[in-house]
Amino acid sequence: MLPLNPAVVAFALLIAGVVASFVPLVPGGVLSILGVGYYWAATGDPGTIALLGFVALGGLTVAVDLLGGAISARVSGASTRTTAVAAVAAIALLPILGPFGAILGVVGSVFASEYRRHGDIRQGTRTAAVTAVGMLASSAMQAVLTLSMLVGFVFVWL
Repeated sequence: MLPLNPAVVAFALLIAGVVASFVPLVPGGVLSILGVGYYWAATGDPGTIALLGFVALGGLTVAVDLLGGAISARVSGASTRTTAVAAVAAIALLPILGPFGAILGVVGSVFASEYRRHGDIRQGTRTAAVTAVGMLASSAMQAVLTLSMLVGFVFVWL
């Protein structure tokens, strides 16, 4: 058996996954997968099918985390170049200003790039606003997915 109580480690990681879903670029889905995986490695539960379901759900959460900002920028009409600039700005500002920096980097760079591209402040504002809403929706979706992993694990654990 692994040295730590598997249930305590699993629940701590699953709860951390839910909390991390609200922080940009922190992989809440990975934390949740690690929690279930640790418990499975220590106890053999849940079964293989359930474990694969948890891993798939966690993988979907990671995909939403990684692609949410880019997808929302593209849906709002931003160019591929703008999307790339926004991703770089988010990564650059995250260590300086934390999660707020990532959001500010994406929204600010989308606005600036689209304003420069179209020469229209309304277009830049609209694109940036839709991107911001998409990022918030991405965080909400991540929270729902990681919370469903936690609730599902509770049912398996009981």
